[in-house]
Amino acid sequence: MTVQGRKLVKTVGFKKPNYIGDPINAIKIFNDKEVDEIALVDISASKEGREPNYSLIEEMAGECFMPLAYGGGIKTFEQAKRIFSLGVEKIILNTALQDNLELISESASVYGNQSIVVSLDIRKNLFGKRELYFNSGSNKSRIPYMQVIRNCIEAGAGEIIVHDIEREGTFSGYNIPLVAEVAKQVSVPVIALGGANSVADMREVIREGHASAVAAGSFFIYKNNDPKSILINYPSQETLEKEIFAHL
Repeated sequence: MTVQGRKLVKTVGFKKPNYIGDPINAIKIFNDKEVDEIALVDISASKEGREPNYSLIEEMAGECFMPLAYGGGIKTFEQAKRIFSLGVEKIILNTALQDNLELISESASVYGNQSIVVSLDIRKNLFGKRELYFNSGSNKSRIPYMQVIRNCIEAGAGEIIVHDIEREGTFSGYNIPLVAEVAKQVSVPVIALGGANSVADMREVIREGHASAVAAGSFFIYKNNDPKSILINYPSQETLEKEIFAHL
């Protein structure tokens, strides 16, 4: 789930946020559907140079029946500590990775590696080379993304989200070669994100991309994958797991 302030929004390729509704109402729906885990990312916090919206985080954590991960605007250990104190199980880091890997190591030493998730936003340049971006796709990394991943794992990150910017919100399927490249070179769980169009896509990125898990946004929010028709479109957890793992 992505938010701007207190608004639940959905983007395509990190652009043109589409207003979806109230994030608390969405949480209530996902509770009824027995969702396994929710990741909440404030896509404007780092861009606006502000701290996380602690009141919204606390409200959502109090409403969630499932584990909650939060990302957006986290720059210091004190901020991370406050977020964990509100009932959040994991923090998601991106922009802070540019110059503060100590945030990973310090947080992991207190809350455990499993509580530190690194989200890598990747897209190709004009020459077809994959590059890593920070700050909602605004800042390009000077370091190759696989080196950043290795540095983060060495610092203590326990999970890696591989997010293809160009596929985000497009329903074009996961970037299996990219996910596979990362998964084959790391020892921590890799989560595929960006482009989900069907349960078959999820099954394929697990089987062919060696992802440990899958995440999706638009697929679970829009009815029939139509951005003009907003509906939290999520089967029960038991049904979804059966559909994904039936043919693995």
